[in-house]
Order: sequence, then C-alpha cells, then structure tokens
Amino acid sequence: MQDPNELVEILQTAISPVVLVSGIGLLILSMTNRFGRTTDRLRSLIKQINQANYDHTERIAAQIRILYWRSRLLLLAISFALASVLFVSLLVVTLFSIYLLGLGLEGVVVGLFIISLMCLVTSVLLFIQDMSLSLKALREELRGLL
Repeated sequence: MQDPNELVEILQTAISPVVLVSGIGLLILSMTNRFGRTTDRLRSLIKQINQANYDHTERIAAQIRILYWRSRLLLLAISFALASVLFVSLLVVTLFSIYLLGLGLEGVVVGLFIISLMCLVTSVLLFIQDMSLSLKALREELRGLL
C-alpha cells in the first residue's frame, strides 16, 4: 500500500480543478439562463413581426437579427465552457492516473490545464460580446421611442 500522506497530497491536488468545475458550472448556468431568455424573446418578436405595420417591421427585424446572433454567440460560449469542464475533468482523471499507475503524464496535465483555460477565456469573451449585443438590441428597441 502506498503512503497515506501521498494520497492526501494527490487528493488535494485533484480537488483544485474540481473547484474550477464548480465555478465554470455557475458561469454555464448564467449563460443558459440568458440563452433561454434570448430565444424566448426571439420567438415573441417573430410572432409580433407578422402583425406589425411597415414602420415597426423594420425595427423588429433588426432586433430579430441581433437576438439571433446573440443566441448563436451564447451557444458557442456555452460550448466552450462545457469543453473547459471536459478538459478539467480529464485533468483530474490524469492526475489520479499518475498517482495510481505511476504514469509520467505531467506534460499531459499541463496541456489539459492550458486547453481548459483557453476554452474558458474564449467562453468569457463570447459572453462579453453577447452582453454588448444585448445593449445594442435595447438601443434598437428604444430607437423609435427616443
């Protein structure tokens, strides 16, 4: 049997990435909520465009284009965040494999961590772009009122 102190050390090492998964999970929850609201609003505008007069039709069409683009961005952001979770999970499995099997996979650990962070950064950048488009859609909606 292996040294219990070594097991405690590997468990501590493996728990850090799990905390990252928890944080990314909250980000994914926020993004999926925004995605749901965006698609619901999009469906509502599609119903409205059929009943609107010509002046309103162009404004609604502009909002629809923006909301559709936001939905695509959010889907991409969610996909990158989920990929980040996948790579962190593979990182944990690799850490345990190193410990249990004595494999020399330290380079794989570093690679998985870098890929995971790059996916997370990409996801956050897409999320920021969605928030910017959200303001643009609001501006479009208010254009006729201001």
